[in-house]
Amino acid sequence: MTPKDSAGPQRIVCLTEETTETLYLLGEDRRIVGISGFTCRPKEARLKPKVSAFTSAKIDKIVELRPDLVIGFSDLQAKIAHDLIQAGLNVLVFNQRSVEEIFEMMLTLARVVCAEAAGLALAERFRGELGRIAESASRFPRGPRVFFEEWNEPLISGIRWVDELIELAGGQPVFPALRQQQSAKNRIVDPGAVVAADPEAIIASWCGRKVDKNQIREREGWSAIDAVRFGHVYEVKSTYILQPGPAALTEGVRQLHAILARVAGCDPLEGLEPAERVDQDLERQRIRA
Repeated sequence: MTPKDSAGPQRIVCLTEETTETLYLLGEDRRIVGISGFTCRPKEARLKPKVSAFTSAKIDKIVELRPDLVIGFSDLQAKIAHDLIQAGLNVLVFNQRSVEEIFEMMLTLARVVCAEAAGLALAERFRGELGRIAESASRFPRGPRVFFEEWNEPLISGIRWVDELIELAGGQPVFPALRQQQSAKNRIVDPGAVVAADPEAIIASWCGRKVDKNQIREREGWSAIDAVRFGHVYEVKSTYILQPGPAALTEGVRQLHAILARVAGCDPLEGLEPAERVDQDLERQRIRA
């Protein structure tokens, strides 16, 4: 079947990475004509025209690409969606915040491009991998207390899909109630509350910025936190964990699990090791062990 014979939109612009990666995994990447400049996965996608950041986009350039569908994410891209609709384009905006909603996004996108069978197979594979990670985590003697830091100034935590993946990977988020808050401004944390929660692991992922571990360790009172005292402050790159899509369900959760296994004094089950480079401190600890 040639592309012209295929049903569904033939020229798609993806304003965020997770829909781009999903289309590649579905074998439907030929449909993509434009991507976000922040797209890193898969690497070959970087060859596509870059037409947007996260909260801004080159509307004229998108129009020139003649897409029959533009796909965005969340209220943060509402202004972009508004401008594209005014320009006469078809726009689909997802708003996935939980692990289950990520699966729903992938399955919906599969149906949009008439690849439902491939989408169901992909979801089944991912659910199987998550099940194996949960099985591996069940071997931990305890679930380490975890503070996940998604931004440093102000301190923000509790993004829902990450909290859920931390639990699946064997950890206990120290602020579980925050996941009910969709807006980042409602998930701001007092640094003193982190000291009081005394996490055994601090996992940071600052969107678009390299994590400064010294800044974390040197915060007032944080030297008393178990994670700092015992050297369990780690970074997971945002492209692996802060994109609510395939990366978080695969490499992201594997890196979380590897970190938590180290804190708990265990090894992940065979075949669950991260595929990409992990935090250097974690790698050094692995080699010494």
